[in-house]
Amino acid sequence: MALKKKPVTGMKDILPAEMQIRDYVLNQIKETYRSFGFSSIETPCVEHIENLTSKQGGDNEKLIFKILKRGEKLKLEEAQTEADLTDSGLRYDLTLPLSRYYANNAANLPSPFKALQVGSVWRADRPQKGRFRQFVQCDIDILGDATSLAEIELIAATTTALGKICPDKKFSVRVNDREILKAMAVYAGFPEDSTDQVFITLDKMDKIGLEGVEKELTECGYDEAAVKKYSALLAEVGNDAAAVRSLGQRLAGILPDGRAESLAGIMDTVMEVATADFGLVFDPTLVRGMGYYTGTIFEVSMEGFGGSVAGGGRYDKMIGKFTGMETPACGFSIGFERIVTILMDSGFTVPAAAAKTAYLFEKGIAGERLAEVMREATKERQAGGQVLVAQMNKNKKFQKEQLQKEGYTEFREFYRDALKR
Repeated sequence: MALKKKPVTGMKDILPAEMQIRDYVLNQIKETYRSFGFSSIETPCVEHIENLTSKQGGDNEKLIFKILKRGEKLKLEEAQTEADLTDSGLRYDLTLPLSRYYANNAANLPSPFKALQVGSVWRADRPQKGRFRQFVQCDIDILGDATSLAEIELIAATTTALGKICPDKKFSVRVNDREILKAMAVYAGFPEDSTDQVFITLDKMDKIGLEGVEKELTECGYDEAAVKKYSALLAEVGNDAAAVRSLGQRLAGILPDGRAESLAGIMDTVMEVATADFGLVFDPTLVRGMGYYTGTIFEVSMEGFGGSVAGGGRYDKMIGKFTGMETPACGFSIGFERIVTILMDSGFTVPAAAAKTAYLFEKGIAGERLAEVMREATKERQAGGQVLVAQMNKNKKFQKEQLQKEGYTEFREFYRDALKR
């Protein structure tokens, strides 16, 4: 039986042309984040199953690639549930591993700690355009800072990176706060213990609209007066910092003191220090489904792509689940695969790349002649060029066409007979 040559569903082989773009985007992201003082770290791709299923990852916990126990620990005959068979799984994001990492290494890290983490994550999701089962995430997080400076720096760094990578694409940042979300629902008349279910419906706003949200909440059995009041409130609220402050006054007594002012201050400061051209709006319908968010949340949408291309927020309680001590934490993640998809669909080419030259030599060329070719290639590389040395194929035209797709613009040919050169 022949082996399967196609990759597993939801995963893909990456050809050189795309890899060149991926490397460029990754370098731009890392350089930008390092300029903001973030330090690179790395965590294992495999996590303890207890951590992955701790009810903090929202729907992602349904998409875990679980790993069977090994050797003597795997007792198939005695297993009664799936939990008896697995003890670990592939990480579904980088935030949970970072929290475990910080809990384990905090004594050896500065405070606050600004972490930069890039790596693959896995979700047993339904594959579609820009969505894979294995994909790269680029995260920055600030741990140990309870002030709004964390949010300001995260938004500033991420928008700076996106502005460099996609200078011709319009994008906007939407912000909200989980406490404001909750206060609005309670203000409208929803029971406090039902707000999470209300938010599941609200999160569908971009698909079903405000009328659809109102209809679904009514069908779920919620008080019609509360639904109407909630719908009216969502429709009335503005999207700038002044609207956030006004909403804070309206929710006084329900919303914790200073919460609205904090979010408004973040918005004001971000726009004062921004280097990229983007929009920043308050979105009272922004939910973000991860169960670990506790405060400010944000999401980036970009021209030419239907979903978000980056997102994050504050998760002050997650690290405490490992240590027993609450630690402020806030992070932002760029949807690396989605950015690459946008660039490739738009015909993006890597700017200011080093000249790429191909040295093609004829089959059977003498050793001394080949050494001469290699010496010339070395000199050109030392001068800053990128040189490929390869044997000339019979179909030289097709070979050159393939190399041109990889960015090679110059070709030099070397033959056994020097007169042919």
